[in-house]
Amino acid sequence: MKKTVLFDRHKKLNAKIVEFANYLMPISYSSVNEEHLHIRNEVGVFDVSHMGEIEISGSNSLNFIQKICSNDISKIKVGKAQYNCLTNESGGIIDDLIVYRLEEKKYLLVVNASNISKDWNWIIKQNSEFNCSIVNISDEMSLLAVQGPKAEELCQKFTNEDLALISNYSFIVSSFAGFENIIISKTGYTGSGGYELYIPNHSTGFVWDALFSQKEFNLKPIGLAARDTLRIEMGYCLYGNDINEDITTEEANLRWITKIETNFIGSQIINEQIQNGCDKKLIGFKLKEKSIPRKDYEIFDKENKFIGKVTSGTFSPILKKGIGLAHINYINRKDDLIYIKIRNNIYQAEIIKTPFI
Repeated sequence: MKKTVLFDRHKKLNAKIVEFANYLMPISYSSVNEEHLHIRNEVGVFDVSHMGEIEISGSNSLNFIQKICSNDISKIKVGKAQYNCLTNESGGIIDDLIVYRLEEKKYLLVVNASNISKDWNWIIKQNSEFNCSIVNISDEMSLLAVQGPKAEELCQKFTNEDLALISNYSFIVSSFAGFENIIISKTGYTGSGGYELYIPNHSTGFVWDALFSQKEFNLKPIGLAARDTLRIEMGYCLYGNDINEDITTEEANLRWITKIETNFIGSQIINEQIQNGCDKKLIGFKLKEKSIPRKDYEIFDKENKFIGKVTSGTFSPILKKGIGLAHINYINRKDDLIYIKIRNNIYQAEIIKTPFI
């Protein structure tokens, strides 16, 4: 199992460590509920250095990334980022990722930790006619996510750049805590604001310590469990749960990042689904009664017919309700009620639009 460069610091903080995506990662430091609410109200930092980073450059880099990604890469200006999907020939989602345009002909793809090797092999395979330079820098970089309503005030202590000028899905490359060439981005996965810091491994420990040296802030380390409950409240997908290679962007309700006109891999099949509809859809739901939905719980309609399964579920600390995402048979639906089997009991839930908060 791999370890991030901050592993020893997590151990000293008595973090609960679990295996995740071939890494030993901090799942929590205290209670998940406490950490969740801290991000909603204060500021916390996640070590998400297990994420993958792949650089693509060359004269054909735009055309190449346009072919493999579902969104319109030509719309990304230097200093901007874009949420995206890598798709296969069937329109299925190989991975969801963020594409950063570092320079005119240089991009950074930030991919899920569990998919680094798979994504790398797929990208290399598609590159033959484009001859781009592709470099996997995942083992050289660390990633800290400083999240919460007080993140801007905290991070501003460490840079002369005006962080308030960084808009959503934008970034700068600047000094941070005395270290040069740090990518400071604003993409987020919690819905509470904040920044992502892409840091060379040799500087990461110093940046972590610098953040925690600011005693005026109630900064806390936050684990992956709270990151999961936070993203569910926002209705954000998690690869392997809500999306995978058998789910298209249309079935995942990701039409907003699906630009058929760019003719990306699998776009024809997805276009057919857009034109004709598809049997299953990813939906958000909220339980009407108090309980906690979990992944793979079965879902039925009012006639007790099986129609799908929960893909992500939790008890929302903000709403005090069970919420989740699910893939269900969506054809000919006439109402917004579904019925979830939880430990041999059936609980009524309503389909609602995300985000939940």
